[in-house]
Amino acid sequence: MATIFSRIIEGEIPSYRIAEDDRFFAFLDINPMAKGHTLVVPKQETDYLFDLEDSLLAEMMVFAKKVAKAIGAAVSCERVGVMVIGLEVPHAHIHLIPINREGDMNLANPRVALTKEEFEEIAASIRNAF
Repeated sequence: MATIFSRIIEGEIPSYRIAEDDRFFAFLDINPMAKGHTLVVPKQETDYLFDLEDSLLAEMMVFAKKVAKAIGAAVSCERVGVMVIGLEVPHAHIHLIPINREGDMNLANPRVALTKEEFEEIAASIRNAF
């Protein structure tokens, strides 16, 4: 059975796409920790990030770096933090989260509520910076 991320990649579930190439897909998290919170996933379904082949993991980090640079250009923040948890969806993924202080990466923080229009505007801004 396909993961929710595979279904997003295939277009079965709508998303706010940021960037895509033949191996990776980046899209806005719909339950964001901050405005611009983005997920980067490999198109290959692999449950655990560190089970990816070394070359694919390295390429994923380079792809994530490009996405992070675009987030930083589009969203006002001090840095773009990187988080890997890997328990919530059985498909390897990296969280890229705009932050201004370390506490912004705390999972206990309330999530940001955004409208469809705000998601679309943020996604377009990041895509344009990519």
